[in-house]
Amino acid sequence: MIIDISQKEIWFITGSQHLYGEETLRQVAENSQEIVKGLNASSHIPVKIVFKPTVKTPDEITNICIEANESKNCIGLITWMHTFSPAKMWIRGLSIINKPICHLHTQFNAEIPWSTIDMDFMNLNQSAHGDREFGFIMSRMRKKRKVVVGHWQAEPVQKKLGIWSRVVLGWDELQNLKVARIGDNMREVAVTEGDKVEAQIRFGFSVNGFDSSDVVKHIEKITDKELNDLLAVYEESYELTPSLLEGGAQRQSLVDAAKIELGLRAFLDEGGFKAFTDTFENLGELKQLPGIATQRLMADGYGFGGEGDWKTAAMVRALKVMNYGLEEGTSFMEDYTYHFTPQKSYVLGSHMLEICPTIASGKPKCEVHPLGIGGKEDPARLVFDSPAGEAINVSLVDMGNRFRLIVNEVTAVEPMADLPNLPVARVLWDCKPDLEVAATAWILAGGAHHTVYSQAITTEYMEDLADIAGIELLVIDDKTTVREFKDKINANEAYYNTFQHGL
Repeated sequence: MIIDISQKEIWFITGSQHLYGEETLRQVAENSQEIVKGLNASSHIPVKIVFKPTVKTPDEITNICIEANESKNCIGLITWMHTFSPAKMWIRGLSIINKPICHLHTQFNAEIPWSTIDMDFMNLNQSAHGDREFGFIMSRMRKKRKVVVGHWQAEPVQKKLGIWSRVVLGWDELQNLKVARIGDNMREVAVTEGDKVEAQIRFGFSVNGFDSSDVVKHIEKITDKELNDLLAVYEESYELTPSLLEGGAQRQSLVDAAKIELGLRAFLDEGGFKAFTDTFENLGELKQLPGIATQRLMADGYGFGGEGDWKTAAMVRALKVMNYGLEEGTSFMEDYTYHFTPQKSYVLGSHMLEICPTIASGKPKCEVHPLGIGGKEDPARLVFDSPAGEAINVSLVDMGNRFRLIVNEVTAVEPMADLPNLPVARVLWDCKPDLEVAATAWILAGGAHHTVYSQAITTEYMEDLADIAGIELLVIDDKTTVREFKDKINANEAYYNTFQHGL
């Protein structure tokens, strides 16, 4: 697994002022430290929360924001106004902060101590209006942020903080991500193109092109031990067809696939790439389109996009990072074919080869079959079905004047019959609210045919990500109607055109 979050931190910053005296400020600090201790003990929050001293003046606020900006480990801030913290003090700091912010609207005590409450208690516990003051200046400055309301010990609050912390892990990853585009875009395809410069400005990740020969150079350096060790992993991890076992008629195809995996890994590791694309039209000296290699790289956390789709590759990587430590999986995906019936219609999602085994139900089979495109040798791939359950499909598209993030909530279902002649990994799902409305809305939104499919990540994650990135979000869920969706698209066009031109 190439995901390491051990050094990542979210800073917990409490706001107050000098008005209330040293005893109150001491209590504010103690309460904040106890909250941080409690959040760090929560199983829902994967990132270390770091207590920072209470900020009480404009200079203290500005300095902590500068410190956060300069810290490589700090990926976001949780802010809380224990007492009243006059918000003009925050203007300079908020104007320069470049890390995501979650505004936690809570208070230290859960319930009012009816028999003992006095004005000292009231002066200490002023979050109810202190956070409203802070909220105003954030809104006045048009600062996007996550707002979480409730008692800090409550599980729903900790779950929301956990979701946001995973999103900022993904955002931090995008800020530093390098995507290798091995070969160019599939010829004449529109949606997988886009403005790579604008993407780097908006999200931080870079995309640069390489040739298949850059991978072949690494393949040529593979040792027999490395190759045999990987083949042993294949034999242990997957159900190999008899023809792929040692001495089998198709064994050489598996050997070639293993060499491609080792070469790809070496190329990606040398360049510091955590996401990549390829295309069957630019394979060069590669003997086969990378199938099992790509599937296993995704399972280890790499992002991938087929046919040069660098936007989806970056998004797969971001969601993989968000997905870290969760049981369900995330994969590159494509809406491939439909199952229309009078009662209910479904989508069969798949791709030629490259579906991640983190969404597999049971032990995948390893098989070799012909591929009707690309003109190369028959590629090895993992074949499996995906389990039933709730999931999302996510598409990032370039609309020319902005990036648009599209989400469709779906429910994966068990296949209605065996698929003995379909040698690819696949998942069958029911779109929300139904296929007819969902596909209509998706097409109206300009959603791509490639997506990120995740059984671990929900729409809430994508909403938080869109806010952090400052991009458009369109959600297709069980409440979607085509008429309202059209209105949303039209309203967004007006908003973003106005915003873009500063009118």
